Amino acid sequence: MEVGVGLPAGVPGAPGDLVLEWARRADSGPFSSVGVIDRVAYDNYDPFLSLAAAAAVTSRLRLVTMVVIGPLRNQAMLAKQAASLDALSGGRLTLGVAIGARHEDYDVMGIDHRDRGQRFDQQLAYLREAFQDGGPVGPRPAQPDGPDLLVGGATGRAFARMARYGDGYVHGGGPPRAFANAASRAWAAWTEAGRPGRPRLWGQAYYALGGEADAERGAAYLRDYYAFTGPFAERIAAGNLTSPQMVKDLVRGYEEAGCDHLVLLPTVADLAQLERLADVLA
Repeated sequence: MEVGVGLPAGVPGAPGDLVLEWARRADSGPFSSVGVIDRVAYDNYDPFLSLAAAAAVTSRLRLVTMVVIGPLRNQAMLAKQAASLDALSGGRLTLGVAIGARHEDYDVMGIDHRDRGQRFDQQLAYLREAFQDGGPVGPRPAQPDGPDLLVGGATGRAFARMARYGDGYVHGGGPPRAFANAASRAWAAWTEAGRPGRPRLWGQAYYALGGEADAERGAAYLRDYYAFTGPFAERIAAGNLTSPQMVKDLVRGYEEAGCDHLVLLPTVADLAQLERLADVLA
């Protein structure tokens, strides 16, 4: 299993120079990728711009969206942004997409959320064709069939979309047993769709290392970020990895559950977090 690290681009107040320095240092290892999250109605950086900036200061890391909310974007523009980033980075993009659960992001964009599933289906078909066969927008991606397309979500329809259009599945986070259950459903949908080979399986988790103060800062961020879930936000905050042993146990659990690539997302925007995680993984 490969392990990547999230950029602090999703943490409110993170300075731009911190995001760039984070990416630059992550490129020296032991990480395999840098990942970003996507919101509109929130104090975070745009995912494609963040990864484009990271691409400029790195040379080997994969660049992954964990995830981009597809239906918030015009399908042609999404294809163009993804193809451009893949071309500019020398073929390093992995594109994770999902429909998103927060209505406020749709509201601020002036987009009706009620038909987002239907539009997402159309969007995935468009991306697949644009990446593999070319289309009305350019440039051509650097990767021959375009960037790996990961589809997220927790419903039966989400797994069916993944099996029909995607190269793999991206899980939204949680303990290893939650990932194992989702991976089983992804495999089942893949097999039922008659796809050859196997789906690529990606996971994510949150972390804040360094002591009680950092743990509380990270928990406060997660409570805010997941406030739309109500009381469940407290459970998400409680899952924040706040010790080296918690990180090691989760990494081991995900690997045993069949995860191909795990991205650990910081909940505190401090370079010390990157260094501490690197020490744990080393």
